[in-house]
Amino acid sequence: MKVYLVGGAVRDRLLNLADDNTEKDWVVVGASPEEMLDLGYRQVGKEFPVFLHPGTQEEYALARLERKVAAGYKGFEFDTSKAVTLEQDLSRRDLTINAMAEKNGELVDPFNGQEDLDKGLLRHVSSAFSEDPVRILRVARFAARFNPAGFKVAHSTHKLMKDMVSSGEVDALTPERVFKELEKSLAYKTPSAFFKVLSACGAYERVFVPLSISAHQNHDNAFELLDTLKTNQSQLKFCVWLIQESVENIDQLCQRLKCPKHYEQLAKLSAQFYQFVQSFTQQTPEEVFEFFAKTDALRRKDRFVDLLAVYQLLSINVDAINRLAEQLATIDIASLDKSNIAQAIANEKRSIIQLFLNSAQ
Repeated sequence: MKVYLVGGAVRDRLLNLADDNTEKDWVVVGASPEEMLDLGYRQVGKEFPVFLHPGTQEEYALARLERKVAAGYKGFEFDTSKAVTLEQDLSRRDLTINAMAEKNGELVDPFNGQEDLDKGLLRHVSSAFSEDPVRILRVARFAARFNPAGFKVAHSTHKLMKDMVSSGEVDALTPERVFKELEKSLAYKTPSAFFKVLSACGAYERVFVPLSISAHQNHDNAFELLDTLKTNQSQLKFCVWLIQESVENIDQLCQRLKCPKHYEQLAKLSAQFYQFVQSFTQQTPEEVFEFFAKTDALRRKDRFVDLLAVYQLLSINVDAINRLAEQLATIDIASLDKSNIAQAIANEKRSIIQLFLNSAQ
């Protein structure tokens, strides 16, 4: 039985990106599930044997081979017999830079991953790459993560990705996995590369139904606008990405990808009032009243703060909105007519809005 450190931890060490928080994955060669359990490891996962170390809780997977038997990334049968070698295990991985292993400081690199790291190349290990549609997303995400270092997708890998789109393999992606890779990519400094790679291979409009790539042609730099945003919050970048889309399209996309509610709500509000806030003080008092009502600004304060943060990222001055929101929050409810308190509060808000707009114009 031999144990090797594999994948991202090896790659990141070679790139001098590894630290104490780097997630470590291990592969075990020449062992059976029973032997792992006897050593105190706890088995997790139903598709193939993965075990948690009794001390570190890090994942240890038995070396395995895969055989494609159905569409999608779950359509595989696995061989985890003790005869499976390390090189066979590494051969099933997506990119050469992720197909390296290490033991006692010695690098095992059968597919020249270190050379591709030096070249800044995202290159598939074998033709088996085309059997798993998740790999399209992963390549796009790695392109975003390593874009500042100049990494590019190899031409041969790009061709495989285009073929996977043409064949319909990309349509087997699950909503949860699409959103997971999207959210991770948005957190990077240059998320534009994620969208550009998906667009280049034809996957963008298949993965993000009902969006169209043409909606982003209104920006001078298309997706590159996302790279200029001074935030690392994925939900804010998500809203900027969709700011030109209709509320209906955003709703359909979020339902399709099963996005978290706070992503969906914030994105729809951002797009709905994008034009409105750019001329906020020129709006009618009733339109401003409806804006505060529909955004639920006084009760959903955290979401409202995020909404204004989206507009600030787009270089929209929200000072007037903030000042008015502060005034509306100071209404003394105790002093109002209690016979119809809801109407009294609404009237007081309208009065404050009217005075504010009069002074602003």
